[in-house]
This record gives sequence, C-alpha cells and structure tokens, in this order.
Amino acid sequence: MHLLCDLLADTKSICMFSFPEIQKQVIQKLTNRLSPSLTYHNVSHTLDVLKQAELIAGKEGITNKEDLLLIKISALYHDIGFINVYSGHEEESCRLALPELESFGFSASQIEKIMGMIRATKVPQQPQNLMEQILCDSDLDYLGRSDFFTIGEGLYQEFLVKKIVANYQDWNLLQIRFLEKHHYFTRTSKQRRQKKKEIHFEAIKAKVGMSV
Repeated sequence: MHLLCDLLADTKSICMFSFPEIQKQVIQKLTNRLSPSLTYHNVSHTLDVLKQAELIAGKEGITNKEDLLLIKISALYHDIGFINVYSGHEEESCRLALPELESFGFSASQIEKIMGMIRATKVPQQPQNLMEQILCDSDLDYLGRSDFFTIGEGLYQEFLVKKIVANYQDWNLLQIRFLEKHHYFTRTSKQRRQKKKEIHFEAIKAKVGMSV
C-alpha cells in the first residue's frame, strides 16, 4: 500500500495524511547523511524553504491540493543531492528522489512537475511556470529578510570549506555579483522581499568601498 493516497475520483481533494511521514523520512535522511560542513545547505535551510514555499503558494493563490502537495514535496527534496555531491546537486536530487517518489505512489506527470521545480532552482534560476517560480523564490527568500547576514554567515563558512572563497573580501564581492543578477519571480516575493534585498545589496557594496 502506497503512503500517498490516490487522488479522489472527483479530483476535488487529495488525501494528505502521508505528508508528515514523507517529511519525516526525508528530514531524517538529511540529518543523518549531510556533511556537518554544510552550514547553509542543511536541514534548517530545507525546513525554511518548505515554510516559505507554503506561504508564497498561498499568497499566489495556489489552492489546488495536488499542486500544493507537489510544491511541498519539491521543497523537501530540492537539496537532497548534497548528500552525494556539491556541484550539480540539483540533478542528483532528482536522481535520489525518483525511486522514493515512485514508491510513494506519485504518477509520472506528478514526478515530472517535482523534477521541474527542483531543476529550476539551479543558478541562474530559470523557472518556466508559477510552481517553479514559487520554489525558486522560496529557496532564496532569505536574501530579502532581516536574518540575511546571519544566514549568509553560514553560507560563507560553507564556501570557505569548499574553497569557493578565501576571505570576507572574496565573499562580499561574490555576494555583490550574485545580488546584481538575482531577481524574484513571484509578485509575493517582489512585494515582501525586494526592498530589503536592495538595502542589503547597498550595505555590502559599502563594505567593500564601492559607490552606492
């Protein structure tokens, strides 16, 4: 018997009782197998993306229960590839998720949507539909939040270990290049996060002595 309930015949609702079980399984795997050196791409990040994805989806008018479930599942699995690889983790996330999603009873078309959302988070993000936009904006929601610098410190420490940057100067210049190119996709994230993201951008430029 699949953990995921079949869509009801009238298609008006989907049985959701299994989501906590799926979440528990994925979070347990991330907890047990992610490297401690991943001080940004960790369980806390996955849970934050899940929380933001639910919030943004609601504000974007996503009321279809199947779509909401697929968005939440995508949030859970979007970084699971970090268990095995660092570069190219999106494809590895899809590879690891596929057999589990099949075992939960997701259809081929549902799995395709989940994979599309996961792949859309690859930088530079290129979402092709609203569901993909929601996951992309959820993944980088912190850029426009008050905890930006706190969360960013975790990413800095992770990049130090991976030798992506060597010091804070490298890190700040990398952030400037990233923020110059990044933009939110959903109306919700533009309204909620864009202004503060711009404030962070100017603050980082000031740190490295660039004109603002």
